[in-house]
Amino acid sequence: MRQSDQEPIRFTKEFTRQEAIPEAGIRRAIEVMQSGRLHRYNTAAGETAEVALLEAEYAAYVGARYCVGISSCGSALYIALKSVGVKPGDRVLCNAFTLAPVPGAIENAGAVPVFVEIDADYLTDLADLQRKAEASKAQFLLLSHMRGHIVDMERVTAICQRLGITLIEDCAHTVGARWGDTFTGRFGKVGCYSCQSYKHMNAGEGGLLVTDDEDVIAKAILYSGSYMLYERHLSRPDLAVFEQHKKRIPNFSLRMSNLVAAMLRPQLADLDNQCQRWNRRHDLLAEALSDAPHIRIPHRPAKEGYVGSSFQFSLVGVDLAAVERFLKICSERGVEIKWFGSREPVGFTSSWESWQYIEGVQPLPNTRKILDFMCDFRIPLTFSLEDCRAIAAVIRQVAAEVFD
Repeated sequence: MRQSDQEPIRFTKEFTRQEAIPEAGIRRAIEVMQSGRLHRYNTAAGETAEVALLEAEYAAYVGARYCVGISSCGSALYIALKSVGVKPGDRVLCNAFTLAPVPGAIENAGAVPVFVEIDADYLTDLADLQRKAEASKAQFLLLSHMRGHIVDMERVTAICQRLGITLIEDCAHTVGARWGDTFTGRFGKVGCYSCQSYKHMNAGEGGLLVTDDEDVIAKAILYSGSYMLYERHLSRPDLAVFEQHKKRIPNFSLRMSNLVAAMLRPQLADLDNQCQRWNRRHDLLAEALSDAPHIRIPHRPAKEGYVGSSFQFSLVGVDLAAVERFLKICSERGVEIKWFGSREPVGFTSSWESWQYIEGVQPLPNTRKILDFMCDFRIPLTFSLEDCRAIAAVIRQVAAEVFD
């Protein structure tokens, strides 16, 4: 039977449907709502806020000295930039393959992004990073571990140390992931993590910022909006550290609420198990598509302890018209694939050429060529292993119809 004569395979589950919040998180969230004490600093005598507990627990989990809860990861990135000393007009290096909140945080800090090319495995091109760092004299790197792909962090830190660059890690897509034995977010001065609905811990929205630097955390706590109640934080330096900063740091009111923390704490306790569940689904998809014509699965280094909560592949040996037809038919058959090759921003997907608030479009020919042929979709844990096999079958069938 010819491929075109086969009955089309269809997938019917939602790619945006996440698992429910754990029962322990629901119960604790209800208790917080019943108490009326949703604001992190609204605590009774002798009581410790949920946010303060989460901060201490997350710091312990990743091996950081300090952690502060923020309203979102984008806000955490903004506070991180401010806390390490980024000033208006400063240049900040950033990999070009990222999401809009990353350059948004740089813009919010009044700085100028300098975009770095990516390679065929969607990783920051470290040769281009070094060239751009030397040419721009940028003293800051905001490195996004985009879609969970982790570049060689020993090489990144060596470049930063050699050129005197302060590293901030955007770990929105790598909560629970490691490079070697070290969690992402622990290689630079600051690590920022997301708790948005499509991330590895779901509170709808929320962010976490970690650092070992007592001045950075003191500034971050003050920027977040502590109302001089920073003594109520468990994860903080000595109160004397705040004295030199407290009258010079504005309150940006970017706090995390106790309701968010109540939902997150049970998820943190089960995070490693959830990461293993994601990887089983990701690895099944990778195996099922590994020999499919016109499909290239990115290489993942041995030291990359990734969390496969999304899946990416590149289409090879085809033109852009064929890519668009492939995506359209996959969508019609229930497989929702995002495409960073679109010249218009769509939903959560956009590229550096669409961020026109940045003065001048920076030419990035290698990144453009890679994104034009890169396909991307989430793997919610509401999908079973059998669901992942069905998704792979749809992709293989449509690729055979369109490209052969």
